[in-house]
Amino acid sequence: MAPFYCPYCGEENLEPREEHGSWFCPDCVRSFTLKFLGVGTPGTVNKETPR
Repeated sequence: MAPFYCPYCGEENLEPREEHGSWFCPDCVRSFTLKFLGVGTPGTVNKETPR
């Protein structure tokens, strides 16, 4: 999945890096990584709440 803009400066001119999911923004000279966590809402169950 490719990002639409840089999360730091908002610029849309991004370049992929060699590392999987990593991107470079030449405008603010920052690199970042994206990670897909899944579909749906995260569970809200904790140790004190019975299932």
